[in-house]
Amino acid sequence: MIAAILDQVFRRESGKVLAGLIRFAGDFDLAEDALQDAFAHALRAWPRDGLPEKPAAWLTTAARRRVVDLLRKRKTAPALTSELHHIPCEEAEDTEDVSGIPDDRLRLVFTCCHPALAQSAQVALALRTLGGLSTRDIARAFVEPESTTAQRLVRAKQKIRDAKIPYEVPRPDDLPDRLAAVRAVVYLIFNEGHTATDGPSLIRPDLCSEAIRLARLVAELMPDEPEARGLFALVLLTDARRPARVSADGALIPLEEQDRGLWDRAKIQEGTSALDSALPFRKPGPYQIQAAIAALHASAPTPEQTDWFQIAALYGALLRHAPTPVVELNAAVALAMASGVPDGLSWVEDIERRGTLAGYHLLPAAKADLLRRAGRFAEAAVAYREALALVANSAERRYLERRLEEVGG
Repeated sequence: MIAAILDQVFRRESGKVLAGLIRFAGDFDLAEDALQDAFAHALRAWPRDGLPEKPAAWLTTAARRRVVDLLRKRKTAPALTSELHHIPCEEAEDTEDVSGIPDDRLRLVFTCCHPALAQSAQVALALRTLGGLSTRDIARAFVEPESTTAQRLVRAKQKIRDAKIPYEVPRPDDLPDRLAAVRAVVYLIFNEGHTATDGPSLIRPDLCSEAIRLARLVAELMPDEPEARGLFALVLLTDARRPARVSADGALIPLEEQDRGLWDRAKIQEGTSALDSALPFRKPGPYQIQAAIAALHASAPTPEQTDWFQIAALYGALLRHAPTPVVELNAAVALAMASGVPDGLSWVEDIERRGTLAGYHLLPAAKADLLRRAGRFAEAAVAYREALALVANSAERRYLERRLEEVGG
């Protein structure tokens, strides 16, 4: 019972507590270690003493005391005194908000996205600290080796410590400079929820719901930012397909095979309205373009009625805004659907030769799908096996195994 409550507290409060500890300690790793020790202490103390009235404040107090202990062991905090061991719970809570952001979690995302760090480092730290994503999850989001992501996090933490970057809640004037990174954080949290890196389930509904909530808040906080509206539209339109994405046995169901009657029409309507509200600004960006692609899928009554020509054109526009290998792969698949498999397959094979997506399971999976559509089953089987060797999510694995069997693998 206590362990379950502590798990809930961890999911709900750990980001907020950690942010305060980083401000207090001035050291990211030290704050993380102290927080872990505080949770371990709670597992021992709460069954014995009972659940505290304010669990998050209790953890903050315990973690701050642990910070002081660890600093003294390092002999780097001569100015710290035993008075810090007697901080009451009420004083351990966060100070008054100066940002104008009405939500604790969103405020902390903005706090993580400090412009003194490279944007990729801002995003990685926010995903690790507040998004509940592991280093492996973040590496998948960045389409890079896990060791590269780990080094990115280490360097970011070192810069925070060495440059004494203040881990403080930003003021309203500081928010625009952090908005691009904040949008990226929310989008990547949603992506991990939409298709989990690994585990038995394809979807992590808690992450999807949290990302939608945060995207809504960002759009409301900055109503004159069309890309914020585009992001909100994108996550809604994408999540609308959630009820139809998994079969009874837990396998992924591809878009063209989904029961469109299960799609959430209320989310589609709200997402379409959000996208429409962004268009009058005449400032297109990658989130608006992706939302427009999702809207075209959502509006097609059947797979055959999908406007692939317009989708392919939108991917061309998206490539100009975000010329990444993953976007290029999606553009190649859209071209195949619009103009015929040979053109798209040739593009996919060109991406493969360049090696920019080596280790990314969706590259051989896309190649296998196009080879299957072209009737080149033996080659498709080879590509499906390559994808299976790379995939970690069980739901995606079952789908790929089914396809492999269909082509005689």
